[in-house]
Amino acid sequence: MTGAWELVQHRTGADGAVWRSADGSRFKRTGPDVLGEAAFLRRVRALGYPVPRVLEEGLDATGSGFLVEEALPGLSLHQMADRLAGGASTGASGGVLADEVVAAAVKVSAELLRAQAAHPVATSADLLAEFAEKGGYVANVWAENPDLDTPHRREVIATALRRLEDLPLCASSLDYGLPNTFPTGVIDWQHHGLAPVGYDVAPALEIIAFHGGTGRYSPTPAQRATYLTAVDNATVPFLDQAPSAFLGEFLVIKSAFFLALTRPASASPDCASDVAGDGKAGKWLYRRHLFTNCLEQYEHAGTVDTAAFPTFADFRRRFDSGTGVEA
Repeated sequence: MTGAWELVQHRTGADGAVWRSADGSRFKRTGPDVLGEAAFLRRVRALGYPVPRVLEEGLDATGSGFLVEEALPGLSLHQMADRLAGGASTGASGGVLADEVVAAAVKVSAELLRAQAAHPVATSADLLAEFAEKGGYVANVWAENPDLDTPHRREVIATALRRLEDLPLCASSLDYGLPNTFPTGVIDWQHHGLAPVGYDVAPALEIIAFHGGTGRYSPTPAQRATYLTAVDNATVPFLDQAPSAFLGEFLVIKSAFFLALTRPASASPDCASDVAGDGKAGKWLYRRHLFTNCLEQYEHAGTVDTAAFPTFADFRRRFDSGTGVEA
């Protein structure tokens, strides 16, 4: 592990960081579980998963773990989408996702999904309960939002998990999305775990809506449909059911994931003034609304349509007008 390294970012939920080599050809990841992550990457790469090649792993002079992996070429799909929407130069939000980004997402998502579907793991209620905790941080959602913790809402989530028993499990990222996806592979497997086949890739365009239209691009309905059709086609030789048929169940868990760990210490669900700004309290209240919206949609329709989500700007306007949207 020689040469100079530049800090890129601290890793979420762990005492570690991501570093880039001076020439940009390698990334170093540090943290308490990084050696397990290196072993995981080597294993799934051998199974055909499109992940970076691990070049080195071990302990540094202080006894801390590290792994060094190759840098995937080019921009992430998020960076591509941002640039093609003009966001990098204008700072504007609300542009349309470029078709070439959707095409790139289709390619790498299909490659990952085929590898996942080709190496299934038998499912069980216990493993799905573990998935809900690791993939959705459901216990944290209830702990931070005790007023939302009702037997009825717990049963809606339990219903979604029971339906997911129809899918096998597979080794999954649990954090798949355009920021971690490149035209040739997928990075950042820090939070890997078992999940139903399709959970990583099927909601990849849908979860953009959880950012409330504050980003610089959004997929059109036609792009979402094209992407889901390609995802389904990738599993034809392996699965009896299309992953898109479980999009509602996937989004129920994703809605918990996006709400978890977002409540500021001083925030209150009864304080409408917390929505007025663009800070953490407003984000938390908005994600609370999306969480309850997802559960209500799923309960009544058996699926979730992210196009029905209000944007964050719309959410704030409803509070400003005194109508409110909290559950």
